[in-house]
Amino acid sequence: MLLAWAGAVLIGLALGMLGSGGSILTVPILVYLVGEPDKLAIAESLAIVGLIALVGAIPYALKRQIDWVSVLWFGLPGMAGTYLGAYLSRWVPGAWQLGLFAVVMLLAAYMMFRPQQALARPPKRAPFKILLEGLAVGVLTGLVGVGGGFLIVPALVLLGGLPMHLAVGTSLVVVAMKSASGFYKYLHLLPEQGYTLHWNLIGLFAALGIVGSLFGGRIAASIPQLTLRRGFAGFLLLMGVFILWQSLPRVLHG
Repeated sequence: MLLAWAGAVLIGLALGMLGSGGSILTVPILVYLVGEPDKLAIAESLAIVGLIALVGAIPYALKRQIDWVSVLWFGLPGMAGTYLGAYLSRWVPGAWQLGLFAVVMLLAAYMMFRPQQALARPPKRAPFKILLEGLAVGVLTGLVGVGGGFLIVPALVLLGGLPMHLAVGTSLVVVAMKSASGFYKYLHLLPEQGYTLHWNLIGLFAALGIVGSLFGGRIAASIPQLTLRRGFAGFLLLMGVFILWQSLPRVLHG
């Protein structure tokens, strides 16, 4: 369990250093270090990620670095999408969910690796595009248990026209909203499938993740952001390939 606790701190460190992407470590840590079943890990991940994001959003709210209009335009469809994704998960085998998760991890690696200059602020886009993006990212969140900050931040910049300092804080609120919606649905689905949530594990991981995020913010100040992002992207690439390799035989023979 010491490795699992270290993994929980690593989740927070990554979130604190990068602003997004750290939560994508939660599912593999729960599956491979703690030994949780696929579907249970995805549900517990939503609770852990949601709590860390909620606490992480507080400093941004105090500094007025959250765009509440974008929270409504992006967050509410995201909540609906996450609820739908969690609902659809009852018909998706755990191996398929982990396989999809691995693909999302590889996408996150690409998003982290590309130059951040690509996220220059454009003019605001049509609201319906923001709604559709929020819904789509929400469905993905409900299915694979990631907060989706690595997708939400670019979407808020490219579709919502937000500057980066507002997009990160806004993203944390949206992640918390979506995670709560998906977790609520899993609360009803898991007992039907014979699973019981481990609340002590959720609380411990969330607490360690929050502490890790506070330290991560301080560490980030002494390391070039591009180095951090590309190093983390390489790690995600390796993890994504590993999970895909582990899941593929179960998918093909499942």
